[in-house]
Amino acid sequence: MRIFVAGATGAVGRQLVPQLIARGHEVTAISRAPDKLALLEKLGARAVVCDVFDRQRLMAVVAAARPETIVNQLTELPQEMNPRALRDVYRRNDRVRREGTTNLLDAAHAASVGRFVAQSAGFWYKPEGDTLKTESDPLWTDAPEPIGAAVRTIVDMETAVLGQAPIGVLLRYAGFYGPGTWLAADGMLGIRVKRGRYPIIGDGRAVSSFIHVADAASAAAAALEANASAVYNVADNEPAPANVWMPEYAKAIGGSPPKRVPAFLARLMLGKPFTAFLTSSHGISNDKIKRELAWRPKYGTWRDGFAFSESKPAARPGGSRVARPIPPRES
Repeated sequence: MRIFVAGATGAVGRQLVPQLIARGHEVTAISRAPDKLALLEKLGARAVVCDVFDRQRLMAVVAAARPETIVNQLTELPQEMNPRALRDVYRRNDRVRREGTTNLLDAAHAASVGRFVAQSAGFWYKPEGDTLKTESDPLWTDAPEPIGAAVRTIVDMETAVLGQAPIGVLLRYAGFYGPGTWLAADGMLGIRVKRGRYPIIGDGRAVSSFIHVADAASAAAAALEANASAVYNVADNEPAPANVWMPEYAKAIGGSPPKRVPAFLARLMLGKPFTAFLTSSHGISNDKIKRELAWRPKYGTWRDGFAFSESKPAARPGGSRVARPIPPRES
């Protein structure tokens, strides 16, 4: 199959391209940075310089690639993030999700592409009830700003994909861990945890779901077999509260057990929107993707993934590292 990948140099994309090549697919991958072409070629892709905001160039590049499927793994989140500056961070990311996806969908339509697979988010479900969230549960569109605007952007993006692509598949990923993520040992949150600067907030009962970036990539590969439009949660098999997974994570990366801070103090340090998310998150169910696409994560639980990630030397594509519970670095 001919596959066009946007976001191929991000945390998921770097895992995805080799998996697609190993399955015998022909991959065209774009990057707006010329200095990243060598990486894409090393991963096995035909590499092209292209910015998704350059509509004319994008239309021409997609037409030349003649893809049967487009996979959109684009996001715009920084290596380092100030939780109190979420508005600026999400303004850039929201533009990628809205304008970038629109341009890719238009290019797909012009090139008669049959399938469109896009990265979405499984950590923005509305925080109500105590059960695992399924794909039919509502997203948190009325969350505190700027999170609410980010969630509404996701809803609009998902609506566009499902409405415009002949087969549109949305992958609502759980919190990423592994190479290139914020909770890699050398990532933003990994460093903070090792310095004792990422505490458990309140009682630590807020639940998170996780997915290793290699497993996130394998879910995108599995989505190539979808024969109808659908939304899928992508997570491992063990959602966990912060007071369970955070001590294990700290141990895996060689940090001290995390401290605890009351929610009111976290609001002063992190801001109200971010604290609201960290104290109200829910786990997500992966039943649908396992049932319909026969997908299974290699790391069935974050316990296995954390331990493997930090006990091995750093990684070739398909290897690993560690996790995070907050708005992900998805590209």
